[in-house]
Amino acid sequence: MKQILVEYLPFNYTPSNINEGVGGSDKFVVSGVLQRAGVKNQNGRIYPKPILEREVERYKSTEIRERRALGELDHPDSGEVNLRNVSHNVLNVEWKGDDLHGEVEVLNTPSGNILKELFRSGITLGISSRGMGSVQQIDESTVEVQDDFQLVCWDFVSNPSTHGAFMSPSGMGGGSGISAVHESVNRGVDSNSKYDKAHNLIRDIVCELSGVCCIK
Repeated sequence: MKQILVEYLPFNYTPSNINEGVGGSDKFVVSGVLQRAGVKNQNGRIYPKPILEREVERYKSTEIRERRALGELDHPDSGEVNLRNVSHNVLNVEWKGDDLHGEVEVLNTPSGNILKELFRSGITLGISSRGMGSVQQIDESTVEVQDDFQLVCWDFVSNPSTHGAFMSPSGMGGGSGISAVHESVNRGVDSNSKYDKAHNLIRDIVCELSGVCCIK
């Protein structure tokens, strides 16, 4: 049965890491951990490193090389990137042990400008992978992503599930079934959590800047 799976990794940063207007460039670049291999995340999901390595190499040779490694602000319910909601473009990725690090340019799009203001305000955000694939049940609390997984993109979200996957601005230039794999954590309805508060703040900024409350 098809389903949407959401997972999230924190993206740590400090305001002094923001790279804007350096050397005549007006690019807003952030860097941090995009993905972690071989470790169970908060949703009980494990991504085997060989599968991620294969998909990262494919992504580097196509999307990143052709400058179309685009992502959105918050996960949509889709396996495709909607150009109207694009906020950023991945510039580079590299493995450091089991952690996949990346540099991401925040774009001057409506969603990108919202994302910039969140970073400037010191809001804790996360980076979250989105892909298509199936999972295999390992035990009662763990599933493993299977070989048919295909990476679509990384999105910025308010609640990551991969431990330590917050991104930061930096000075660097049960069963199985095909699923839309979104890597941000599936939460309950605790409106007092810090993640809900961050999500509400994002919603308020969207409403103020665009006049339309589009983040649910």
